[in-house]
Amino acid sequence: MNDCIFCKIINREIPSDIVYEDENVLAFKDITPQMPIHILVIPKRHIKSIADLKVEDENLTGKIFTAINKIAKDIGIHKTGFRIISNCGEDAGQTVKHLHFHILAGEKMSEEII
Repeated sequence: MNDCIFCKIINREIPSDIVYEDENVLAFKDITPQMPIHILVIPKRHIKSIADLKVEDENLTGKIFTAINKIAKDIGIHKTGFRIISNCGEDAGQTVKHLHFHILAGEKMSEEII
């Protein structure tokens, strides 16, 4: 996608603070963090949202969650806890139309934070 900001980050057209990368997944620090730790995890292949996943994407989604687990362990939040959020569609607040997961951590969260 030519106008997708996340695709531009994947292609290194826009700089980012990358914390994890493999052949399928890229993770980088959010430029407007909502928590002390706020990392975005994206597939390198452009998929608009969770609603656009297909059966053949099962392997990719598994790789995304395996990457999230590795990131949590690498930065030391796997024992204290973290939250994973993915907004799907405009009504849910999805502003970038590229599937992504937010890893939020670094302080105790209330149940009201979504």
